[in-house]
Amino acid sequence: MDWGIRNRLSRIFQPQDGRTLMLAVDHGYFLGPTTRLEDPRKTITPLLPYADAIMLTRGILQTCVDPTATVPVVLRVSGGATIVGRDLANETITTSVRDAVRLNASAVALSIFVGSDYEHQTLANLARLIDEATPYGIPVLAVTAVGKELEKRDARYLALACRVAAELGAHFVKTYYCEDFEKVVGGCPVPIVIAGGPKLESDMDVLRLAYDALQGGAAGLDMGRNIWQHDHPVAMIRAIRAIVHEGATPRQAYELLQDLTQASASVGRV
Repeated sequence: MDWGIRNRLSRIFQPQDGRTLMLAVDHGYFLGPTTRLEDPRKTITPLLPYADAIMLTRGILQTCVDPTATVPVVLRVSGGATIVGRDLANETITTSVRDAVRLNASAVALSIFVGSDYEHQTLANLARLIDEATPYGIPVLAVTAVGKELEKRDARYLALACRVAAELGAHFVKTYYCEDFEKVVGGCPVPIVIAGGPKLESDMDVLRLAYDALQGGAAGLDMGRNIWQHDHPVAMIRAIRAIVHEGATPRQAYELLQDLTQASASVGRV
């Protein structure tokens, strides 16, 4: 792995512990104005100080993130399908590596849909993106997407998808936490970052997911809805950050969340 790729990865994965807490705000590329992400700038700005990296599209980066921000950018470069279309898996590369360089991205991200009708197409997209990004020293994040078929999130399927992504040359992989997650990690030679997925039922469910994933070998988290759809998003991202970088247990993180929420009650929503 060359110097440029290692340098950019070190911006995303904190050198002191090798972990990352990424903030995912790329949902609009297929969902449109999602609840509490209708005004991306309003949602993103207070959360940036607590994120190790932010994952988003070039449109939202250019219009909703201050160019003086120092948070590393993981640029979503695939798309072309929406929730109202026939198949979310029918994606292509929508942003060039040249544009990623122009926007000073620390990494580029692309979804693969293993087992779908568009498996070959999206895997070929990944291989082409790696070929194009590597000469510029830009790491590639492969996202093991499942579209609307959430029942696919088991260890056998995710281990296959993650390994295939790594075999094609992805520098890190975003996937889901599952039962027997250690098998997914054990078969993937590159770091794995866990997706938060749809908003969970309780705060403790979110904190346990974060803790269990890291204990199971994940190198970090890429969370969106479970942070910014929370009534107190800054408090929630700080609680999750305590698990990622400070070794907090779910109970300790929950107590921090409660303390931060109560402390902010007199000054409005956090």
